[in-house]
Amino acid sequence: MLWTLIVGAVIGAIAGAITGEKRGCLFNIIAGLAGASVGQALFGNMGPDIAGMAIIPSILGAVIVVAVVSFFFGKAK
Repeated sequence: MLWTLIVGAVIGAIAGAITGEKRGCLFNIIAGLAGASVGQALFGNMGPDIAGMAIIPSILGAVIVVAVVSFFFGKAK
């Protein structure tokens, strides 16, 4: 469980860095976990797998989640 949260936070942080968003640790965890679900549903389970999450699709899914959230809620300052 803890390992999943850590990996989700890292995936969310990478997605935030790619999109230019800086929203905090809790948002990174949520974006990483939601992005893992979205990415694996859209792109499958290609690439290395850590804590039950395929890394490449998870990062792509997290970028999509962060972009959608920033579209609806505006950019963080």
